Amino acid sequence: MASRLAHRAEGNAGASALPLVLVHGHPFDHTMWAPQIDTFSPERRVIAPDLRGYGASPVTPGVTELSVFADDIDELLDSLDVEACVLGGLSMGGQIVMEYYARFPERVRGLLLADTFAAPETPEGHRARNAMADRLLREGMRGYADEVLYKMVAPHAPPAVAAHVHRMMTGTDPRGAAAALRGRAERPDYRPLLSGVTVPALVVVGAEDEYTPVSDAESLHGLLPDSTLVVVDRAAHLPNLERPDAFDAALADFLRRLDTTAGRPGALED
Repeated sequence: MASRLAHRAEGNAGASALPLVLVHGHPFDHTMWAPQIDTFSPERRVIAPDLRGYGASPVTPGVTELSVFADDIDELLDSLDVEACVLGGLSMGGQIVMEYYARFPERVRGLLLADTFAAPETPEGHRARNAMADRLLREGMRGYADEVLYKMVAPHAPPAVAAHVHRMMTGTDPRGAAAALRGRAERPDYRPLLSGVTVPALVVVGAEDEYTPVSDAESLHGLLPDSTLVVVDRAAHLPNLERPDAFDAALADFLRRLDTTAGRPGALED
């Protein structure tokens, strides 16, 4: 069965190490995970999809709820014969990871939650996301990308990183971005879910992130029964690109732990 999602899959499908599946944020594509694909694919399978409406994946105008993104990822993993994995996401991608765990927990052996948060949308946030969706459909992506670039990355980020982030944002189809914003405005409260997670989790955040500040990461860390919190200095909303050395070191430690225990479901009850 073929998947609807464009994706990059690297590494040996027969490797004993757990596969790593990485879900990008808004309004990006799978190339935001390029440093991690390069770092981890020599020892394990690494899969990074373009979400519906982003990158090279098909666009569905209207509203794309987080549950639809989660179903798409499950379909992709079916098509790639991935039985179990470590699932990670950043920002909106982190919320998709939470939704995926709510729907398909048996497939997940560990969670990476980067620069994200679990609370439901506020009435003000609901209005703001829908207003931004209207703006993107009306004006396109460039004005928005120009405005938020140095909140996505810190002003002192390497120029090549800033240019990459700007290219991803301006390359996104406004219809896909708008549909995701409208869907994200309807998201549920994932905090009760996180308190019952039975697999280990790694929570990472950039110390200078304005969108999802360190306090949000601390809240996630406090909810999860078995989690590690890592704050990446001199990084904003995209520490995996701004400081890949620090991000990858934390992720490597986490993956070694999961590979050693084979990421057994229910390991917290052992």
